[in-house]
Amino acid sequence: MDKFNRTVRGLLLGSVLLTAEVLAAGGGVALEPANLDRDNINSLQRGAANFMNYCSGCHSAKYVRFTTIGKNLELTDEQLVANLMFNAEKTFETINSSMPVRDAQRWFGTAPPDLSLIARARTADYVYNFLKGFYIDPDSPTGVDNLVLPGTSMPHVLWELQGYQSANFDEHHNDDGSVTITFEGFEQRVPGNMDSEDYDEFVRDTVNFLAYVAEPIRSDRRKLGVWVMMFLIFFFIIARMLKKQIWKDVT
Repeated sequence: MDKFNRTVRGLLLGSVLLTAEVLAAGGGVALEPANLDRDNINSLQRGAANFMNYCSGCHSAKYVRFTTIGKNLELTDEQLVANLMFNAEKTFETINSSMPVRDAQRWFGTAPPDLSLIARARTADYVYNFLKGFYIDPDSPTGVDNLVLPGTSMPHVLWELQGYQSANFDEHHNDDGSVTITFEGFEQRVPGNMDSEDYDEFVRDTVNFLAYVAEPIRSDRRKLGVWVMMFLIFFFIIARMLKKQIWKDVT
């Protein structure tokens, strides 16, 4: 039963993320910075657990292997198997969806897309705000709407954690007769299992892991870049000294 619930939540969550469109230049809302710490191993470990529990039942992340995750997130093979590998048998496998593609196409009309590059395609700030932006809307078929993507048909799949909140809007009547609607803030209506700070941290960890998955080589690339810069500085000093030695008789 837990596996089934995880599968359903994963499909809905991934569908929410990947159906979100980029905000219009003049009609969107200001995005709150996600303030990710890509070097925070504990955050990445928690985000990996969040992803595997809420997304991997239906969505893959086929561009990263469990062995890579274990190496970068400082997890042993035993920890990978016990805590993350719900739908894989070998640590060298990639994160694949538990849901058969044919079944997904029959149930939902399309196969759930891969989430490997979601943080790069939509930006981490967008995904972070989207997951925090659901509010009660009685006129919506799902009972909720989203501040970042108005009119979304996706339900609030993390409602158990965040609870339900309402959004306050204010209408400004302009001199030309037009009306400008501004967002004034959220108001908690039904509490969730987490308070606002814990939920923010949950979402931040999840987005942090998605950002890592989108570029797992980032840490190694930065380390290599430091060594390259050190080499170039050392080479410049040697070349400068050699130039002075060769040209000293000419000058």
